[in-house]
Amino acid sequence: MSSERLLRLLSLLQGRREWSGPELCERLGVSPRTVRRDVERLRGLGYPVHATLGAAGGYGLEAGAAMPPLLLDDEEAVAIAVGLRAATGGAVEGIGEASVRALAKLEQVLPARLRRRVTAVHAATTPLTGPPAGPAVDPETLTVLAAACRDHERVRFAYRDAGDGETRRVAEPHGLVSAGRRWYLVAFDTGRGDWRTFRVDRLSGPRPTGARFTPREPPAADAAAFVTRSLARRRPLRRAVLLVHASAEELADRFRVTGAEVEPVDDRTCVLRTAPDSLEWTALRIAYLDIGFEVREPSELRERLAAMAARLSQAARPDPTRQD
Repeated sequence: MSSERLLRLLSLLQGRREWSGPELCERLGVSPRTVRRDVERLRGLGYPVHATLGAAGGYGLEAGAAMPPLLLDDEEAVAIAVGLRAATGGAVEGIGEASVRALAKLEQVLPARLRRRVTAVHAATTPLTGPPAGPAVDPETLTVLAAACRDHERVRFAYRDAGDGETRRVAEPHGLVSAGRRWYLVAFDTGRGDWRTFRVDRLSGPRPTGARFTPREPPAADAAAFVTRSLARRRPLRRAVLLVHASAEELADRFRVTGAEVEPVDDRTCVLRTAPDSLEWTALRIAYLDIGFEVREPSELRERLAAMAARLSQAARPDPTRQD
Protein backbone atom coordinates (compact mmCIF):
# COMPACT_ATOMS: atom_id res chain seq x y z
CA MET A 1 0.00 0.00 0.00
CA SER A 2 1.28 3.46 -0.89
CA SER A 3 1.69 5.64 2.22
CA GLU A 4 1.74 8.69 -0.01
CA ARG A 5 -1.63 7.72 -1.50
CA LEU A 6 -3.07 7.12 1.96
CA LEU A 7 -1.99 10.59 3.10
CA ARG A 8 -3.46 12.07 -0.07
CA LEU A 9 -6.78 10.33 0.62
CA LEU A 10 -6.80 11.65 4.19
CA SER A 11 -6.05 15.17 2.97
CA LEU A 12 -8.97 15.00 0.52
CA LEU A 13 -11.37 13.75 3.20
CA GLN A 14 -10.31 16.53 5.58
CA GLY A 15 -10.84 19.16 2.91
CA ARG A 16 -14.50 18.43 2.13
CA ARG A 17 -17.50 17.02 3.94
CA GLU A 18 -18.39 14.36 1.39
CA TRP A 19 -16.70 12.72 -1.61
CA SER A 20 -18.29 10.28 -4.02
CA GLY A 21 -16.47 7.06 -4.79
CA PRO A 22 -15.86 7.96 -8.46
CA GLU A 23 -14.47 11.38 -7.44
CA LEU A 24 -11.93 9.78 -5.13
CA CYS A 25 -10.99 7.22 -7.78
CA GLU A 26 -10.35 10.03 -10.28
CA ARG A 27 -8.35 12.15 -7.82
CA LEU A 28 -6.20 9.25 -6.66
CA GLY A 29 -5.96 7.45 -10.00
CA VAL A 30 -7.00 4.09 -8.52
CA SER A 31 -9.87 1.61 -8.71
CA PRO A 32 -12.96 1.62 -6.43
CA ARG A 33 -11.60 -1.51 -4.73
CA THR A 34 -8.37 0.28 -3.85
CA VAL A 35 -10.31 3.23 -2.44
CA ARG A 36 -12.34 0.88 -0.24
CA ARG A 37 -9.15 -0.80 0.96
CA ASP A 38 -7.52 2.54 1.79
CA VAL A 39 -10.61 3.69 3.66
CA GLU A 40 -10.46 0.55 5.79
CA ARG A 41 -6.80 1.28 6.55
CA LEU A 42 -7.71 4.80 7.71
CA ARG A 43 -10.41 3.38 9.95
CA GLY A 44 -7.83 1.02 11.42
CA LEU A 45 -5.65 4.04 12.22
CA GLY A 46 -8.50 5.67 14.13
CA TYR A 47 -10.00 7.97 11.54
CA PRO A 48 -13.83 7.73 11.62
CA VAL A 49 -14.63 7.48 7.91
CA HIS A 50 -18.30 6.88 7.14
CA ALA A 51 -19.61 5.46 3.87
CA THR A 52 -22.94 6.03 2.12
CA LEU A 53 -24.63 3.43 0.00
CA GLY A 54 -25.85 3.85 -3.55
CA ALA A 55 -24.76 3.51 -7.15
CA ALA A 56 -21.89 5.95 -6.76
CA GLY A 57 -21.29 5.59 -3.03
CA GLY A 58 -19.60 8.23 -0.94
CA TYR A 59 -17.14 8.80 1.91
CA GLY A 60 -16.62 11.45 4.54
CA LEU A 61 -14.94 12.07 7.88
CA GLU A 62 -17.21 12.16 10.90
CA ALA A 63 -16.78 15.09 13.29
CA GLY A 64 -16.12 14.24 16.93
CA ALA A 65 -13.92 14.76 19.95
CA ALA A 66 -11.94 11.62 19.14
CA MET A 67 -10.77 12.95 15.75
CA PRO A 68 -7.04 12.25 15.29
CA PRO A 69 -4.73 15.19 14.51
CA LEU A 70 -5.10 17.06 11.24
CA LEU A 71 -2.74 16.24 8.43
CA LEU A 72 -0.81 19.38 7.46
CA ASP A 73 2.11 19.84 5.10
CA ASP A 74 4.89 22.32 5.92
CA GLU A 75 3.35 25.26 4.08
CA GLU A 76 -0.08 24.70 5.64
CA ALA A 77 1.37 24.48 9.15
CA VAL A 78 3.34 27.71 8.73
CA ALA A 79 0.33 29.48 7.21
CA ILE A 80 -1.89 28.48 10.14
CA ALA A 81 0.69 29.53 12.73
CA VAL A 82 1.23 32.92 11.09
CA GLY A 83 -2.52 33.38 10.72
CA LEU A 84 -3.09 32.60 14.41
CA ARG A 85 -0.53 35.21 15.40
CA ALA A 86 -2.24 37.79 13.20
CA ALA A 87 -5.69 36.83 14.53
CA THR A 88 -4.85 37.94 18.07
CA GLY A 89 -6.01 41.41 17.06
CA GLY A 90 -8.85 40.32 14.79
CA ALA A 91 -12.46 41.35 14.45
CA VAL A 92 -13.92 38.10 15.79
CA GLU A 93 -15.10 38.20 19.40
CA GLY A 94 -12.80 36.22 21.70
CA ILE A 95 -10.60 35.14 18.80
CA GLY A 96 -7.49 36.72 20.30
CA GLU A 97 -7.44 34.49 23.40
CA ALA A 98 -8.47 31.42 21.42
CA SER A 99 -5.74 32.11 18.85
CA VAL A 100 -3.09 32.32 21.55
CA ARG A 101 -4.18 28.98 23.02
CA ALA A 102 -4.30 27.30 19.61
CA LEU A 103 -0.93 28.74 18.62
CA ALA A 104 0.66 27.41 21.81
CA LYS A 105 -0.64 23.93 21.03
CA LEU A 106 0.46 24.08 17.41
CA GLU A 107 3.97 25.31 18.17
CA GLN A 108 4.46 22.45 20.62
CA VAL A 109 4.26 19.96 17.76
CA LEU A 110 5.92 21.99 15.00
CA PRO A 111 9.36 20.75 13.95
CA ALA A 112 12.20 23.10 14.84
CA ARG A 113 12.69 24.15 11.21
CA LEU A 114 9.07 25.29 10.96
CA ARG A 115 9.14 27.07 14.34
CA ARG A 116 12.11 29.07 13.06
CA ARG A 117 10.16 30.08 9.93
CA VAL A 118 7.14 31.18 11.95
CA THR A 119 9.32 33.11 14.40
CA ALA A 120 11.14 34.84 11.55
CA VAL A 121 7.88 36.03 10.00
CA HIS A 122 6.60 37.21 13.37
CA ALA A 123 9.83 39.04 14.23
CA ALA A 124 9.89 40.86 10.90
CA THR A 125 6.24 41.92 11.02
CA THR A 126 4.81 44.91 12.85
CA PRO A 127 1.00 45.09 12.85
CA LEU A 128 -0.64 48.47 12.27
CA THR A 129 -3.48 48.48 14.76
CA GLY A 130 -6.03 51.05 15.68
CA PRO A 131 -9.18 51.53 17.73
CA PRO A 132 -12.11 49.19 17.06
CA ALA A 133 -13.93 50.22 13.88
CA GLY A 134 -17.01 48.10 14.39
CA PRO A 135 -18.62 45.37 16.49
CA ALA A 136 -16.94 42.00 16.75
CA VAL A 137 -18.69 38.89 15.47
CA ASP A 138 -19.32 35.56 17.17
CA PRO A 139 -16.82 32.91 15.99
CA GLU A 140 -19.45 30.18 16.27
CA THR A 141 -21.69 32.14 13.90
CA LEU A 142 -18.85 32.34 11.37
CA THR A 143 -18.19 28.62 11.73
CA VAL A 144 -21.84 27.69 11.09
CA LEU A 145 -22.09 29.98 8.08
CA ALA A 146 -18.78 28.84 6.60
CA ALA A 147 -19.82 25.19 6.87
CA ALA A 148 -23.18 25.95 5.23
CA CYS A 149 -21.39 27.73 2.36
CA ARG A 150 -19.10 24.76 1.92
CA ASP A 151 -21.84 22.13 2.08
CA HIS A 152 -24.48 24.08 0.08
CA GLU A 153 -26.93 23.81 2.98
CA ARG A 154 -29.72 26.29 3.70
CA VAL A 155 -29.54 28.19 6.99
CA ARG A 156 -32.17 29.82 9.16
CA PHE A 157 -31.35 32.89 11.27
CA ALA A 158 -32.67 36.09 12.81
CA TYR A 159 -31.51 39.35 11.24
CA ARG A 160 -31.58 42.85 12.71
CA ASP A 161 -31.58 45.67 10.14
CA ALA A 162 -30.15 49.17 10.49
CA GLY A 163 -33.42 50.36 12.05
CA ASP A 164 -33.29 47.62 14.73
CA GLY A 165 -36.18 45.73 13.12
CA GLU A 166 -35.75 41.95 13.39
CA THR A 167 -36.88 39.39 10.82
CA ARG A 168 -36.46 35.66 10.36
CA ARG A 169 -34.66 34.56 7.22
CA VAL A 170 -33.98 31.34 5.35
CA ALA A 171 -31.09 31.67 2.92
CA GLU A 172 -28.77 29.75 0.63
CA PRO A 173 -25.29 30.94 1.67
CA HIS A 174 -22.77 31.63 -1.06
CA GLY A 175 -19.74 33.12 0.68
CA LEU A 176 -18.31 35.21 3.53
CA VAL A 177 -16.45 38.47 2.97
CA SER A 178 -14.15 40.14 5.50
CA ALA A 179 -13.94 43.93 5.08
CA GLY A 180 -11.77 45.46 7.77
CA ARG A 181 -13.52 44.69 11.06
CA ARG A 182 -16.81 43.88 9.35
CA TRP A 183 -17.95 40.50 8.07
CA TYR A 184 -20.65 40.03 5.44
CA LEU A 185 -22.59 36.98 4.26
CA VAL A 186 -23.61 36.83 0.61
CA ALA A 187 -26.66 34.59 0.26
CA PHE A 188 -29.80 34.01 -1.77
CA ASP A 189 -32.75 34.96 0.46
CA THR A 190 -35.42 32.35 -0.34
CA GLY A 191 -38.20 34.38 1.28
CA ARG A 192 -37.49 37.45 -0.84
CA GLY A 193 -36.37 35.56 -3.93
CA ASP A 194 -33.22 37.60 -4.42
CA TRP A 195 -29.56 37.89 -3.48
CA ARG A 196 -28.77 39.75 -0.27
CA THR A 197 -25.78 40.98 1.73
CA PHE A 198 -26.09 40.40 5.49
CA ARG A 199 -23.84 41.96 8.13
CA VAL A 200 -22.74 39.03 10.28
CA ASP A 201 -22.70 41.04 13.52
CA ARG A 202 -26.45 41.69 13.00
CA LEU A 203 -27.17 38.02 12.40
CA SER A 204 -28.04 35.73 15.32
CA GLY A 205 -28.89 32.10 15.94
CA PRO A 206 -27.89 30.64 12.56
CA ARG A 207 -28.97 27.02 12.24
CA PRO A 208 -28.52 24.63 9.32
CA THR A 209 -31.87 23.35 8.06
CA GLY A 210 -30.56 20.05 6.71
CA ALA A 211 -31.84 20.96 3.22
CA ARG A 212 -29.18 20.98 0.53
CA PHE A 213 -29.45 23.24 -2.52
CA THR A 214 -27.94 23.44 -5.97
CA PRO A 215 -25.71 26.55 -6.11
CA ARG A 216 -27.18 29.35 -8.19
CA GLU A 217 -25.34 31.54 -10.66
CA PRO A 218 -23.53 34.09 -8.42
CA PRO A 219 -24.71 37.71 -8.64
CA ALA A 220 -21.21 39.05 -9.39
CA ALA A 221 -17.73 37.88 -10.31
CA ASP A 222 -17.20 36.92 -6.66
CA ALA A 223 -18.70 37.52 -3.23
CA ALA A 224 -16.42 40.49 -2.52
CA ALA A 225 -17.52 42.26 -5.70
CA PHE A 226 -21.17 41.80 -4.76
CA VAL A 227 -20.59 43.20 -1.26
CA THR A 228 -18.77 46.22 -2.71
CA ARG A 229 -21.67 46.88 -5.07
CA SER A 230 -24.28 46.41 -2.33
CA LEU A 231 -22.52 48.77 0.07
CA ALA A 232 -22.18 51.41 -2.64
CA ARG A 233 -25.96 51.31 -3.21
CA ARG A 234 -26.67 51.75 0.51
CA ARG A 235 -24.41 54.73 1.00
CA PRO A 236 -25.80 58.26 0.78
CA LEU A 237 -25.70 59.88 -2.64
CA ARG A 238 -23.11 62.39 -1.36
CA ARG A 239 -19.72 61.48 -2.71
CA ALA A 240 -16.17 62.79 -2.50
CA VAL A 241 -14.21 63.57 -5.66
CA LEU A 242 -10.50 64.31 -5.38
CA LEU A 243 -7.71 64.91 -7.90
CA VAL A 244 -4.77 62.95 -6.49
CA HIS A 245 -1.15 63.46 -7.53
CA ALA A 246 -0.27 59.77 -7.67
CA SER A 247 -0.80 56.94 -10.12
CA ALA A 248 -4.08 55.04 -9.99
CA GLU A 249 -2.22 51.87 -8.99
CA GLU A 250 -0.42 53.58 -6.09
CA LEU A 251 -3.59 55.18 -4.77
CA ALA A 252 -5.64 51.99 -5.01
CA ASP A 253 -2.94 50.14 -3.08
CA ARG A 254 -2.29 52.75 -0.38
CA PHE A 255 -5.82 54.13 0.07
CA ARG A 256 -7.40 50.66 -0.08
CA VAL A 257 -10.13 51.44 -2.59
CA THR A 258 -11.43 49.40 -5.50
CA GLY A 259 -10.36 49.99 -9.07
CA ALA A 260 -13.88 51.19 -9.88
CA GLU A 261 -13.35 54.20 -7.58
CA VAL A 262 -10.11 55.34 -9.21
CA GLU A 263 -9.81 56.82 -12.71
CA PRO A 264 -6.30 57.36 -14.09
CA VAL A 265 -5.56 60.72 -15.69
CA ASP A 266 -1.94 60.01 -16.57
CA ASP A 267 0.98 58.10 -15.07
CA ARG A 268 1.22 60.47 -12.08
CA THR A 269 -2.35 61.68 -11.57
CA CYS A 270 -5.75 60.09 -10.97
CA VAL A 271 -9.27 60.98 -9.87
CA LEU A 272 -10.75 59.36 -6.77
CA ARG A 273 -14.53 59.09 -6.61
CA THR A 274 -15.80 57.51 -3.42
CA ALA A 275 -18.94 57.50 -1.28
CA PRO A 276 -17.53 57.62 2.26
CA ASP A 277 -19.39 56.76 5.43
CA SER A 278 -17.56 59.64 7.13
CA LEU A 279 -16.01 62.75 5.57
CA GLU A 280 -13.83 63.14 8.67
CA TRP A 281 -12.38 59.66 8.21
CA THR A 282 -11.79 60.29 4.50
CA ALA A 283 -10.00 63.57 5.29
CA LEU A 284 -7.81 61.88 7.87
CA ARG A 285 -6.92 58.95 5.62
CA ILE A 286 -6.01 61.00 2.56
CA ALA A 287 -4.00 63.49 4.62
CA TYR A 288 -2.07 60.68 6.32
CA LEU A 289 -0.84 59.29 2.98
CA ASP A 290 1.46 62.28 2.40
CA ILE A 291 0.29 62.55 -1.23
CA GLY A 292 -0.71 65.82 -2.88
CA PHE A 293 -4.42 66.16 -3.71
CA GLU A 294 -7.15 68.67 -4.50
CA VAL A 295 -10.75 68.40 -3.37
CA ARG A 296 -13.20 68.76 -6.25
CA GLU A 297 -16.31 68.04 -4.17
CA PRO A 298 -18.02 68.32 -1.74
CA SER A 299 -17.33 71.66 -0.08
CA GLU A 300 -17.91 70.01 3.32
CA LEU A 301 -14.76 67.97 2.82
CA ARG A 302 -12.76 71.16 2.24
CA GLU A 303 -14.22 72.59 5.44
CA ARG A 304 -13.25 69.52 7.45
CA LEU A 305 -9.72 69.56 6.04
CA ALA A 306 -9.42 73.26 6.90
CA ALA A 307 -10.61 72.61 10.46
CA MET A 308 -8.19 69.70 10.78
CA ALA A 309 -5.32 71.84 9.47
CA ALA A 310 -6.13 74.60 11.98
CA ARG A 311 -6.12 72.16 14.88
CA LEU A 312 -2.84 70.59 13.77
CA SER A 313 -1.22 74.01 13.24
CA GLN A 314 -2.33 75.07 16.70
CA ALA A 315 -0.91 71.90 18.21
CA ALA A 316 2.39 72.36 16.37
CA ARG A 317 3.00 75.90 17.59
CA PRO A 318 5.76 76.24 20.19
CA ASP A 319 4.64 76.95 23.75
CA PRO A 320 6.02 80.39 24.68
CA THR A 321 5.85 79.56 28.39
CA ARG A 322 7.96 76.46 28.07
CA GLN A 323 11.66 76.67 28.88
CA ASP A 324 13.82 73.93 27.45
